[in-house]
Amino acid sequence: MTTQHPHASVPDQLFEDAQAEARWRARFLAARVSVPDWALDAPDASIYVSNASGVWEVYSWDRATGEHRQVTDRPNGTLHATTSPDGRWIWWFDDTDGDEFGSWVRQPFGGGAEAAPAVPGVPDGYPAGLEIGHRLVALGVSTDEGSTLYARHGDGETARFYSNENDAGVAALSRDERLLAISHSEHGDSRHPAVRVLATDGYTTVADKWDGEGKGLAALAFSPRGGDSRLLMLHERRGREELLIWDVENDTEQELTLDLPGEVAGDWYPDAEALLVVHFHEGRSSLHRYDLATGTLSAVDTPKGRIGGAGVRPDGAIEYSWSNAAEPPVVRVRTPDGADSVLLEPPGDKAPGSVPVSDAFVEGPGGRIHALVARPAGAEGPLPTVFLLHGGPHAADEDRFSAYRAVWLDAGLAVVEVNYRGSTGYGSAWRDAIEGRPGLTELEDVAAVHDWAVSSGLTDPQRCVVSGASWGGYLTLLALGTQPGRWAAGVAGVPVADYVAAYADEMEQLRAFDRALFGGSPSEVPAVYDECSPITYVEAVDVPVLVLAGDNDPRCPIRQIENYLDRLAARDVPYEFYRYDAGHGSLVTAETVKQVAIEVHFALRALKLR
Repeated sequence: MTTQHPHASVPDQLFEDAQAEARWRARFLAARVSVPDWALDAPDASIYVSNASGVWEVYSWDRATGEHRQVTDRPNGTLHATTSPDGRWIWWFDDTDGDEFGSWVRQPFGGGAEAAPAVPGVPDGYPAGLEIGHRLVALGVSTDEGSTLYARHGDGETARFYSNENDAGVAALSRDERLLAISHSEHGDSRHPAVRVLATDGYTTVADKWDGEGKGLAALAFSPRGGDSRLLMLHERRGREELLIWDVENDTEQELTLDLPGEVAGDWYPDAEALLVVHFHEGRSSLHRYDLATGTLSAVDTPKGRIGGAGVRPDGAIEYSWSNAAEPPVVRVRTPDGADSVLLEPPGDKAPGSVPVSDAFVEGPGGRIHALVARPAGAEGPLPTVFLLHGGPHAADEDRFSAYRAVWLDAGLAVVEVNYRGSTGYGSAWRDAIEGRPGLTELEDVAAVHDWAVSSGLTDPQRCVVSGASWGGYLTLLALGTQPGRWAAGVAGVPVADYVAAYADEMEQLRAFDRALFGGSPSEVPAVYDECSPITYVEAVDVPVLVLAGDNDPRCPIRQIENYLDRLAARDVPYEFYRYDAGHGSLVTAETVKQVAIEVHFALRALKLR
């Protein structure tokens, strides 16, 4: 660091009222669990992740005995894990302090042994897919040199079967382990990948599928039936993500035309005779069963909100996570007879609820923009307002429970979440509209929603905060420099601040993403990177800024953030910096609580509400 930047103020408490203070902290401190995953051929062997220990870690659940056991215990947490199909092993990704660079290790499901390298002969790198069979393991590694895929049959030698400078990854393994699907971007566009299927007895190509420029394909899963070469995929041939089944060996396709707005994803039922369809539309999701023989689509009765994950058990029961803006997440199970109950209850007190969100539809320069709006209970406008900009950019804000949204409401601010161009769930054209001009395009939509919020009487135009993390942090800094007068303060978590320096230091998978998004590398299209980089506009920033960053972040590296802050320090602009020892965010609950307190406290002071 070339400049000593002012440290962020860490408040002892956010609210004078003891009940309000306890309530916001309780939302973050309440234990949560993910939807469990289970071994394909030993479904009593299940795993999930939970923050019950205060850190997000991997847990095992032996359904036969009812025993739950914490598997991992690392200072900065563990999030990525799976089981072997026989249920004997738990695999988890071992990185260093959240830097996402490492290798897969495994340990016995029942414990009793330390984790050991899972596949010898594979170098460390960023993970690029993993498929575990009874006899075959295939996994991908990404480094600065590109993507390399490896496989190992039984206890044999580990073989490198694919290498390319472009982004690629292991995607799906057939039930009989004869066929392996990989995703690749040899055509140069990692945002719209192609799929190749290889024979595992020699890794020769069985079939290739690419839908052409601007139309991505994603391999979801092979049929769970042995000898069945059908591969469930996502395509976007009609301008949105939809399902198709590709029978690889017979080279036939079945596109599933579902009478549902928005976009869908899915997975197989265990008997391979139906699909569990997850439907996304205007910030909400729902579940459906699609019968492959009859083409019948049946809704699975779940409340309005967000499905955080779902799977079908061998007996046909559907396990899923659900929440909405007012109600905290819960993992539930719906049996084939329609009975629905709570599946997993984490220990301790439940999180206090919050208030619901409403929808706003605003005409913008690229079409109708969908935003989610929440206001403090009983409050009337015009209100101080925080615009929370989601990351991704290919993601979306949803009607889901968010302790982060709730604490801003507790602080007396209205909350507006904008699904700007670049967001998913609104069709391919909406998602891809930011190509060639990222950042500035999204902010046009944010400005249109900001204008609506002011004109509708919701928002006090003099007291607006723009805030986000990752891509949302990038948009925050870009907004402060390109939209003077709209914002009274900005809160940027793990942002891209200097795009050229970020490109040089970030993980290769993101460099590939950036080349596809910007139209090339910084040396190929320097004007685009310059126009779309926050550091270009740092001289125009004239309101208080808070930046938070992780030392080990491979996505938004620390050096490019320091470059921006050094430029900001040369100006008479109040700013604060919080730096922490983790990667792209923290899996430690206490650290999350600390950062949220810093952010809200900073904004309240900037708005002169404290």
